[in-house]
Amino acid sequence: MTGQFFVFSAPSGTGKSTIAEALMERFDRLAYSISHTSRLPRGTEQDGIDYHFVTESTFREMIERNAFLEWAEVHGHLYGTALDTIKAQMSAGSDILMDVDVQGGRNVKKQFPDSTLIFLLPPSLEILKQRLTARGTDDPEVIEKRMAQASEEIRQCSWYDYIVINDDLEKAVFEAQSIIVSARCRRACRMDWVNTHFEEIRAISH
Repeated sequence: MTGQFFVFSAPSGTGKSTIAEALMERFDRLAYSISHTSRLPRGTEQDGIDYHFVTESTFREMIERNAFLEWAEVHGHLYGTALDTIKAQMSAGSDILMDVDVQGGRNVKKQFPDSTLIFLLPPSLEILKQRLTARGTDDPEVIEKRMAQASEEIRQCSWYDYIVINDDLEKAVFEAQSIIVSARCRRACRMDWVNTHFEEIRAISH
């Protein structure tokens, strides 16, 4: 069985990581794609858990080797999804949960048209700014840059498959969970199982 992609995009501070953690706890066969980045760790972030932290020269070397499924420069730092890791996880039958920006989402959809793209929205830009400020990890200048970027990213939500509004965390997790369940029940995802377990019906239908 080949796994499928579930791609989350959202402005920084909208709650992607929290929702992703909740989904990982609720589903089997769901592997989280850990991105590579050229930026330094923030707060309690750990290498190999939150990101694969590499130097900019190492990251650009990987670009030259076509090692990424997608990559982008965001706020002056490089982020990317290593292709070899993704292929191994999918070949093992795992579905892949990805956290990428809108540019990365387009790249994934282009290479894997059947992937499911989910855009996560904050209740408002005002609340988003409050959340970014409360994190205490960025100075006011950086927050203003993130807010400007958020406005541009939100304009891109119209071409995503689903939109989840994180005004209530449990509700947002439930909606994201429902999307994954629905995608896993698509006919295209279940026909191999049907043909394996109901061979006599398949023979008659053919």
